[in-house]
Amino acid sequence: MNCLVLGGAGFIGRHLCRSLIAAGHVVKACDLPPVGGVGWPGIDGVNWQAGDFANAEFLAENLIDTEVVFHLVSTTIPKTSNDDPHADLQKNVAATLRLLDAVIRHPRPPRVIFVSSGGTVYGIPKTIPIPEEHPTDPLCAYGVGKLAIEKYLALYGHLHRLDYRILRMANPYGPEQPLSRGQGVIPVFISRALQHEPLEIWGDGSVVRDYFHIDDLCAALLATIDYQGSERIFNIGSGSGCSLIELIDIIRELLQHDVAVRFLPARACDVPVNILDISRARTHLGWWPRIPLKEGIGSVLTRLRTL
Repeated sequence: MNCLVLGGAGFIGRHLCRSLIAAGHVVKACDLPPVGGVGWPGIDGVNWQAGDFANAEFLAENLIDTEVVFHLVSTTIPKTSNDDPHADLQKNVAATLRLLDAVIRHPRPPRVIFVSSGGTVYGIPKTIPIPEEHPTDPLCAYGVGKLAIEKYLALYGHLHRLDYRILRMANPYGPEQPLSRGQGVIPVFISRALQHEPLEIWGDGSVVRDYFHIDDLCAALLATIDYQGSERIFNIGSGSGCSLIELIDIIRELLQHDVAVRFLPARACDVPVNILDISRARTHLGWWPRIPLKEGIGSVLTRLRTL
């Protein structure tokens, strides 16, 4: 299939591009132009296009001959999105509407696969694990924006017969995850531990998250390409939880030395526990996570030790 990856130079995007190429797909990837002398990720077979996601003309040009669009773009992160909800609305939600308008004007509209946030759209859970039917009450603008995009996808599906699927992902991690964005606790913890710096925890460390490996996320995205069933929304995660304290214990065990921890005040945007029910994806996509948490963290540790 001819695939367009929006946000292709990011953490998820570059792993997805590699997976698509390995599976025999034709891949075009769009992202902002590289800055600071850094070039495009070195992935053979990918047609890289530099441009702004908010540019409707740029989007329309790159939709030509496209059969599947992967929408991975996000300009904000959960912990800072509440600082400027207006920016989140304009740069993510409004820009996505321009994408959807370009898609429905296409002679043969492609399928849109949107990566949403299972970690934020549900808010404080009423049941664990959290099924797709759970109420959606996000506590941050990031989650509100993701949910708004989901609703617009459904609206365009109703009005224009847009073919779409939504993956509500938990907390992906893996090699090449950036340390600078403030998102992705596993590589940040490992990096600081390798440098014998204290790990900073917001709250008492009891916050539980659903961590799963980037390779498992890419497998779910690929499984969604050919899915022809009626389900539109899928939770994607490990299906199990790990607290920050437990995460640090795993890192200590792998490093075989103690790790200092600094506790900071809890944040209002953090829900106490988030574990996704992934049974729908297992039943309908034939997908389930294959990489155990300790094994996956070990792969990140190996990678960071070589840097």
